Amino acid sequence: MSSNDSLGRLAAIIESRKPANGGDPEKSYVSRLLHKGPDAFLKKIGEEATEVVMAAKDVDHGADKSKIVYEVADLWFHSMVALAHYGLTPADVLTELERREGTSGIEEKALRKAVARSTEEGSP
Repeated sequence: MSSNDSLGRLAAIIESRKPANGGDPEKSYVSRLLHKGPDAFLKKIGEEATEVVMAAKDVDHGADKSKIVYEVADLWFHSMVALAHYGLTPADVLTELERREGTSGIEEKALRKAVARSTEEGSP
């Protein structure tokens, strides 16, 4: 079983829990988050990102590394809820990561800045 299969299965479950697909906010955490709207799941993403940072800091001071994995799993999960809300999938993220493969992060950042600069210069 590949990671991509796991992500795909989870994405399908999240999709099935959308209120538009019959998900019940009274019975499903995902449905409740999606029913409340972007502020609810975006807040959770921020909280989970902070918890990843705190877990990593704890590991730096002797805590079990599995705390990072646990918190990253929560972050990924809530990020997948956001992807589903916006009609995106884990495959879209993997495609973007594959596009970046072999490109230096420094080069990628410089290219984004150059594109942004040329867009700003071209606007009235």
